[in-house]
Amino acid sequence: MDHRLDGQYRGPDRAQGAPPGQPGMNALTARRTLEAAVATPADIPFDAILAGQTPMLFKGLVRDWPIVRKGLESSQAARDYIRGHDQGGRVVGYSAGPEIRGRFFYDETCAAVNFKAERAPLETFLSRLEEVEDLNDAPAVYVGSADLDAYFPSLKAENDLGLGPEVYGDQPPMAGIWIGNRTVAAAHWDMSNNIAVCAAGRRRFTLFPPDQVANLYPGPLEPTPGGQVVSMVDFENPDFDAHPGFREALATAQVAEMEPGDVLVYPALWWHQVEALEPFNVLMNYWWNAGPAHADTPMNTLLHGLLSLRDRPDFEKQAWKALFDYYVFGPAERAGAHLPEGARGPLGAMDAMTARRLRALLLDRLNR
Repeated sequence: MDHRLDGQYRGPDRAQGAPPGQPGMNALTARRTLEAAVATPADIPFDAILAGQTPMLFKGLVRDWPIVRKGLESSQAARDYIRGHDQGGRVVGYSAGPEIRGRFFYDETCAAVNFKAERAPLETFLSRLEEVEDLNDAPAVYVGSADLDAYFPSLKAENDLGLGPEVYGDQPPMAGIWIGNRTVAAAHWDMSNNIAVCAAGRRRFTLFPPDQVANLYPGPLEPTPGGQVVSMVDFENPDFDAHPGFREALATAQVAEMEPGDVLVYPALWWHQVEALEPFNVLMNYWWNAGPAHADTPMNTLLHGLLSLRDRPDFEKQAWKALFDYYVFGPAERAGAHLPEGARGPLGAMDAMTARRLRALLLDRLNR
């Protein structure tokens, strides 16, 4: 396997008023994401990527996909190909005027977003994208994470990574498609590992490790522009007076420049800003977690921690931290290892039945 570091990369660079992808005055500098060459998606070293917390970019890995070939032919050919696989369902799309410069974010109050969402037939959005494709000041339009299995099963069948339980475990991935023009998804994190495939156009991912959360200045828990908390830093024009820690975040940043057929893999909880750089772009992605099906989302734990732990005295929080390290963040078997197997309950091996009992106990306590 050919692993190579490409040194320094300057981007994203955009002048004030220029659309994403055009040169500008921003001085965000980051390393390129590690690139590796493999013969097939099955050869991707997923274990090394996740365990090593090392995002990897695989150039041209699926360049033979039909949707990629259509996109290389023309944006019209790509749209027509997608139309041919449309099942007729109503998808969720997002749009805003040219004044947001493609950055789906908040308005000046940070209590509302700067775009509108609507559910409509796919053709509504494809036609809109076609109408504005040649405009220099085009409004921002995209269809976000439409479920491939629900809306485009035949498209997914023709454009498939060919991966199964050896990668995803017992839970199949959530596969989605993103269709739009020049747009920017502000830096955020997802709870799942991600395989991102650039199917048409170009994409730029700017990635940060999870430990940079404080230096990325997360926004409100609600509302959020896309369901996840986003960084309040404008990467194009960062305000280092308001966000001084962003300089430290930049020292850890890496950038993946994606062309049609490229595949990017990165672990869960990595922050990523995503820029679509052409007048028409398509991304397909696969979210998956290797955790057991009975596991609840850790976000619920975090939210309850805000309620139950955050405002306690520091000495109490430190004591609770020790308990969490023992029961949760240490080896899974440690807390129950010294107990008879029949007495371990949730301290022993967790299965679906034990999870249901623990959930019922928790709900009962929350409802008191």
